[in-house]
Amino acid sequence: MGESGVIVALGLLVCAWSWVGGTQGEYLIGVGSYDMSGPAADVNMMGYANLEQNTAGIHFRLRARTFIVGEGLEGPRFVFVNLDAGMASQLLTIKVLQRLNSRFGNLYTEENVAISGTHTHAGPGGYLQYLVYSVTSLGFVKQSFDVIADAIEQSIIQAHNNLKPGSILINIGDVKDAGINRSPSAYLQNPAKERARYPSNVDTQMTLLRFVDGESGKSIGAFNWFATHGTSMSNENKLISGDNKGVAARLFEDWFASQNTSSNTNSTVPDIGQLVKKAQSINATGGKDCNKQANQESKVRKNDGSLFVGAFCQSNVGDVSPNVLGAFCTDTGKPCDFNHSSCNGNDQLCVGRGPGYPNEILSTNMIGGRQFKSAVELFQSASEELSGKIEYLHVYLNFTDIEVELDNKVVKTCPAALGPGFAAGTTDGPGAFGFQQGDLKINPFWKNLRDFLKEPSQYQVDCQNSKPVLLSIGEMFDPYPWAPAILPIQILRLGKLIILSVPGEFTTMAGRRLREAVKETLISSSNGEFNDKTHVVIAGLTNTYSQYIATFEEYQHQRYEAASTLYGPHTLSAYIQEFKKLAKAMAEGQNITIKGPSPPDLSSVQRSLLLGPFGDSLPEGTKFGDIKEDIDFPERGYFRKGDTPSATFWSANPRYDLLTEGTFAAVERLQGERWIAAYDDDDLTLFFKWKVDNSSLHGLAILEWEIPDAAVSGVYRLRHFGATRITITSPINYFTGASSAFAVQ
Repeated sequence: MGESGVIVALGLLVCAWSWVGGTQGEYLIGVGSYDMSGPAADVNMMGYANLEQNTAGIHFRLRARTFIVGEGLEGPRFVFVNLDAGMASQLLTIKVLQRLNSRFGNLYTEENVAISGTHTHAGPGGYLQYLVYSVTSLGFVKQSFDVIADAIEQSIIQAHNNLKPGSILINIGDVKDAGINRSPSAYLQNPAKERARYPSNVDTQMTLLRFVDGESGKSIGAFNWFATHGTSMSNENKLISGDNKGVAARLFEDWFASQNTSSNTNSTVPDIGQLVKKAQSINATGGKDCNKQANQESKVRKNDGSLFVGAFCQSNVGDVSPNVLGAFCTDTGKPCDFNHSSCNGNDQLCVGRGPGYPNEILSTNMIGGRQFKSAVELFQSASEELSGKIEYLHVYLNFTDIEVELDNKVVKTCPAALGPGFAAGTTDGPGAFGFQQGDLKINPFWKNLRDFLKEPSQYQVDCQNSKPVLLSIGEMFDPYPWAPAILPIQILRLGKLIILSVPGEFTTMAGRRLREAVKETLISSSNGEFNDKTHVVIAGLTNTYSQYIATFEEYQHQRYEAASTLYGPHTLSAYIQEFKKLAKAMAEGQNITIKGPSPPDLSSVQRSLLLGPFGDSLPEGTKFGDIKEDIDFPERGYFRKGDTPSATFWSANPRYDLLTEGTFAAVERLQGERWIAAYDDDDLTLFFKWKVDNSSLHGLAILEWEIPDAAVSGVYRLRHFGATRITITSPINYFTGASSAFAVQ
């Protein structure tokens, strides 16, 4: 055992002694976080399936955030990972579990590990193994996959190494104005008596956990679940972004840090004339070679494992939009057609508006801010401490052929299929021309194209009714499977809290039915261990992805969510039936002996058509990091809060090195004779944009800083970091460059 092993062993002994003492909390708790920002150029984003939406910079960085909770060193434990990603991926889950097995043995397995996605639509794609989810990314993108897998693994390792006795507080409250139902006509298909039980056609409840160190009494993290889509950033955005939940997490973590950091800001306001004079004496540096550590040293939030972790997790998000002003026709400005969300039959003209319309960045910040505000209130007022068992159950199911007992008859699920309403898209991101949500027929052109790819079997057509089968992806296997057949379902228990890990997007009412069925089963099958205080949450898009789950009634209406309910009209009933089996087993203390068929590992058959970055060239007489366009000063000679200084650098494709746990951009403030990074590309106010110059075809990096109200008056500059290589086989060279200095009042 090496030195680090000895330290870990001693730490575990200390934890064990603390646990035996029983005075420092009910559980072992640990949190971790790691950068998972993928390639910031050329890679199609996962979510909208827009072929033109390829990454071209960073709004702010993506992270994997993890908590582990256990009953002491030898008792049961589970892991929950929240990804700033569109969804979990079966292949990611398989490969991460293999890595965990190599490091930890059987401590963390498919049984007790949940990997969930926030559903941002602004992250790089190409990391899922089924073909239908990688068409627009031109197949598998290894760089996208690897950075997410690494981040999951590293965040779990960090949380594991941080395990210590502690307590967990739970609080529940409402989030105001952060989501509306984007398919209200489908929601109205549900029975009126059922709808009357709820005050809204969306769930507004947020459930928050606060993790408290048992020894110091300090909070180390907070995770919450709340349903709203990660679609505040539109399908025209090209900046990597965690969308509204990522904004909420960044705000929460920064808020917590500010509460625990004393301010050293000098109350004396510097003379602006002196600041301008000093700034005018400092010119752009020109491009310079540097080492890889240079960009990491300019990282503002250095990840040493001690940072507070705040995660905003997804729930039954299927029909919930953050574009809370509603959907309007872009040609007339009038509300869209209620039943079809179209404008005179054109689905592409019907677009939802966020609260900051027409500024999608502002909308993203506002919806994120509303979740953040509610989370802070719940965090600060949390007083109920969780206690009781930690348990988990997990099973795989072949969802293409489940028999469901329903109303004294047996019905079945179907092979996966998509309907024409899927192709219409949603008000968050309209789809292809010629389709409308609610379409119950397919025109001859699209039917002929469908049959060219794969004509659905008669069994499939009958099984999927009333969905017209546009793509029978469950019957398509060339060159490899287009859609999943085998799905995981999982229940995690933390005292009175029950977390349902579901591999898709449940609509509001579908989620309500599932939660209610599980809770009723737990109560009726136990001897008082579960009761009305048992609280059930849904963790959506977890462990793998299989699109939507609508209610049977919503399915008949065939809006987008129903047309994307892959396994037919009885999909929800199958989930409820199988989750009730797990709930009954948990309530009765039974083990699940039949774990179901394992999903395939399709890594060996993945294909990729995305070309790698090649040797970038430069204009004659320039170097990487040189300024192309320096700071454009206002007439007054200095900037104020709310202004946006920017600079453009000759740069290289950011795919050469993702600068993980580093930064492509920094705002540096002059302190004495030293430049100190004040903001980086994980801040909401600093934008890193990358493009190819239209005339010269050389790479350009544009840095834009929206000066926040909290900025300290002083002398600043913009600094860019990057990496390149001369040939495909040559080593990576790192470079940097800084703009001329400027004064901020």
